[in-house]
Amino acid sequence: MTDPQDAIDAATDDRADRDERIQAHAAGDVQDGIPFVGAGPGDPGLLTVTGRELVEDADLVVHAGSLVNSELLDAYCADAEQVSSIGKDLEELVPLMRDAYEDGRDVVRLHSGDPAIYGAALEQMDALEHEGVPTYIVPGVTSAFAASATLRTQLTLNGVANHVAFTRPQGKTLDAEDDHISEFVEMGDVTTCLYLGTHAVAETMDRLLDDGHDPDTPVAVVYHASWPDEDVIEGTIETIGDRVEAAGYRASALVVIGDAARKAGYERSYLYDGWANRDGSESEADD
Repeated sequence: MTDPQDAIDAATDDRADRDERIQAHAAGDVQDGIPFVGAGPGDPGLLTVTGRELVEDADLVVHAGSLVNSELLDAYCADAEQVSSIGKDLEELVPLMRDAYEDGRDVVRLHSGDPAIYGAALEQMDALEHEGVPTYIVPGVTSAFAASATLRTQLTLNGVANHVAFTRPQGKTLDAEDDHISEFVEMGDVTTCLYLGTHAVAETMDRLLDDGHDPDTPVAVVYHASWPDEDVIEGTIETIGDRVEAAGYRASALVVIGDAARKAGYERSYLYDGWANRDGSESEADD
């Protein structure tokens, strides 16, 4: 196969010409090729209908290992060959999927959450496309949305949070100058959702304290959102680090920073008051 980086570079060059499939298909359409399906946060019921239909019909499901709930695989993929992508590089994954597809098998690439959020899907798709195999994305429920449901709140709240940031902390794969968590928190009206940072909650909070942020800022950590062993740890910038370390979690949790995590202090929206009733009719709130 072509070197994956060469395929990525070639795809970047080719994007000077718009992909005709953008006009031909909408999200949710079943298309020709290998679908990259978002498996959702964990609960099999949070897999989309289209995603479920695709994995049920698949001959080969390449999945994200333990990041995908085994109950989902047992329920919907029992008749398919299942291959975990954990420990496999592009040089192994791409030929595996390409050869199966060219042999006439229905292939599904199953990512955890939604492929668009820290999924590393596009590099696989570009490499496959370079090998002549069409691909497309089927969206999934990302863990931030499952976490907000568990917390019984919204990520945006009128008068509290007008913006949402999906981010990750500095570490082996992100340089310190590219870590913008403190900047998001400083804005005040941002709900900051921290992915891939369970192992670094304490040090991240220490940096926020060093930057002068309010130690009483609410923080919630949702471990394995929607899984049977889901756990919620609530605290503040000052306290949450110790609480997560005491619980022993080092991965698979979503961190929510900001007042929306505590769903307090928000204001009534304009949606359900007289402002929205431009024709003078009664609002939905009055029904």
